[in-house]
Amino acid sequence: MKAPGLRPLWGGPTRLMVPPQPLPPSQPPCRGRVPGAVPASRYFAALDSSVGDLRQRAQRLIDRVNESRKEDHSVLSGFRDSLLLKVSDLAEQLEERLFQLYSLHNEQIQQRLHELAEVMERVRQAEDELQHVCRTVEAAYKDLCLQPEA
Repeated sequence: MKAPGLRPLWGGPTRLMVPPQPLPPSQPPCRGRVPGAVPASRYFAALDSSVGDLRQRAQRLIDRVNESRKEDHSVLSGFRDSLLLKVSDLAEQLEERLFQLYSLHNEQIQQRLHELAEVMERVRQAEDELQHVCRTVEAAYKDLCLQPEA
């Protein structure tokens, strides 16, 4: 947003605004001498010189402030780039560590699944043996029931 009557000195969000410099008149407003007055030209020349010096000093200060802001912006940009690089490196390390953990967990899961498969095979064998025993007992019971009593 621009303030009325002010001009920007530096582009960017925090620029200094200064009032426009009035142009010096090409001729003084009074052409003739005022009787009994001290020659004003020396006084005004000294005053103009002082005002000009103040303007130059103020402009140099503003220029230094703007240069300082540019340097701050440059330092901040460098810091941002450095920080982004560091965060990227840390994210990459974290991702690598996660993949290592996934690999370790996969090995443990595979080992447990193998153990489970072995246990299930033993359970199947036990079921087969139990069915065989049941058939044998059933056959023996039938044989006992069919034998004549002596």
